[in-house]
Amino acid sequence: MTAQSRLREELASAMAGVGGGLSAADRLCVACVELLPVDGAAISVIHDGVSRGTFGSSGEFSRRLDEFQFTFGEGPCLDAVSIGAPVLVQDLADPAERRWPAFTPAVLDAGVHAVFALPTAIAAVHIGVLDLFCTTPGPLSDTALSAGMWAAELAALPLLDLMNSDLDWEAAGEGGDGWDQLASLERVEVYQATGILMGQLDLDSAEALARLRAHAYTSGQTASEVAWDIIERRLVLDSDDKPTSGYDAGSI
Repeated sequence: MTAQSRLREELASAMAGVGGGLSAADRLCVACVELLPVDGAAISVIHDGVSRGTFGSSGEFSRRLDEFQFTFGEGPCLDAVSIGAPVLVQDLADPAERRWPAFTPAVLDAGVHAVFALPTAIAAVHIGVLDLFCTTPGPLSDTALSAGMWAAELAALPLLDLMNSDLDWEAAGEGGDGWDQLASLERVEVYQATGILMGQLDLDSAEALARLRAHAYTSGQTASEVAWDIIERRLVLDSDDKPTSGYDAGSI
């Protein structure tokens, strides 16, 4: 058995008996880190050109890295779905690498130097991406890349479970059908914080989300971290986008 065949077999075996949905997605990401020369893995769901959430990850570190792509609205996973092909970045610190001016410095600051975004398709439609993260620069070997591509194909199985749940993306954001899936997948706290900003600043939803993302960018946080600060009243954004101190416990 070749090394490539062995890796494919072990990746497939890692998902056996785990069940479907989120647990299978997490297990696949963990298996990628165990079997491939990568330090993290995450599966993103892309819907209408937007990162809708992290469907699986090898751990909180990888989940946070993946969330930067939602926070900044840019990154290799979005490009991989857009072009329907892998996006392989072996050195994010390369001065010639200028595709993602917000995402790249955030990931570098986190200690990651290489990202390999491998698209996942269902019925020839690209709806997700397996992101592999490395803390050191350098390409994946042909064997590792081939195994990663196979893992991206396997990721279609748990994603298909999500698609078959008849998840209504709009209704789920308001507590409708698919809420349980969305609570683990999409950034529900961002929905809540966006609603708060809409009321406080008299904004529409797009403007409110833009304000939240802008503050995340300038403060070096993810959108979810800023959202929780707003929800828990540790942060208030004024009409000029200047953050002010939130309420203390005695003022709630």
